Amino acid sequence: MLVDQFGREVTGVRVSLTDRCNFDCVYCHNEGLGDTRGPMEPRDHEMDADDVVRFLEVAREFDVDSVKFTGGEPMLRDDLEEIVRRTPDGMETSMTTNGTFLPGRAPDLVDAGLERVNVSQDALEPEAFAEITKSGAYDRVMEGVEAALDAGLAPVKLNMVVFTHTAGYVEGMVEHVAENDGLQLQLIEFMPELVGKPEWSIDIGRVHDWLEEKAEGVEHREMHDRRRYWIGGGPGEGGMVEIVDPVENEDFCANCHRVRVTHEGYLKGCLNRNDDLRSMGEMTKPEIREAFREVVHNRVPYYGEYMVRDDEGEWVINEDYIGA
Repeated sequence: MLVDQFGREVTGVRVSLTDRCNFDCVYCHNEGLGDTRGPMEPRDHEMDADDVVRFLEVAREFDVDSVKFTGGEPMLRDDLEEIVRRTPDGMETSMTTNGTFLPGRAPDLVDAGLERVNVSQDALEPEAFAEITKSGAYDRVMEGVEAALDAGLAPVKLNMVVFTHTAGYVEGMVEHVAENDGLQLQLIEFMPELVGKPEWSIDIGRVHDWLEEKAEGVEHREMHDRRRYWIGGGPGEGGMVEIVDPVENEDFCANCHRVRVTHEGYLKGCLNRNDDLRSMGEMTKPEIREAFREVVHNRVPYYGEYMVRDDEGEWVINEDYIGA
């Protein structure tokens, strides 16, 4: 297993299969790019199935034990089932999706080896959902969640980005997962550094405090130093709510164990950095091994190392890592 200079083992990879998406969510840094008519072959700028599998086979050699397929919308790839099926043995396979293509495909994905799924759902009211996602696909998403549950992908984790547009819907979403077996909730702090709009941010600490009061049980998860809140029952019984709060969070970054691969085939050590990209291109496996080693070696916690506080307490870039 590879370990970076800060003692963080790399145990998982997130692989983007496309930057295309059939939604145009207001908080997204890509916002509905490209040809989104429906599932299709990889575009010229996207890794094909062989590229993805070649990288995963190398990652597995280094004891990486999980892969999450993301996008854009990964289900816009019609070879997704093939990629999942060819994922090396011993790697837990999951996916983040908006859910619109799960009806009809969820059973085949499970047969191919998909084990978990996250479905983006930022509101339970169709009008609010449409305002946030710029999509009229609310009913289709709800059908997708049911299709995932019916296919055996329980628990289905709902992803909700928490910012000014959605803060008022958090309580309803928490109640929703507490009342419905097979659902969990992941509240994701809005990241203004990806899309700007700092005025959309809210104090995520207040959400933590509210859940702490409401929960029957609280657990600590090592990855990203996360907390899990159990609502409506103790651990393993009620609805599970987890907060992903990376913004200005040194503990979050110090406990990150993932690297990323962009849809174009670039390795990167951190979501927020683009100055450490390594293109795999037409690399052979030995070349990918070396690139993987270098990317892991050059990983630094984004907050606390790459970004540090100046004398006024403001976050500034640590020049030691520019071009690393």
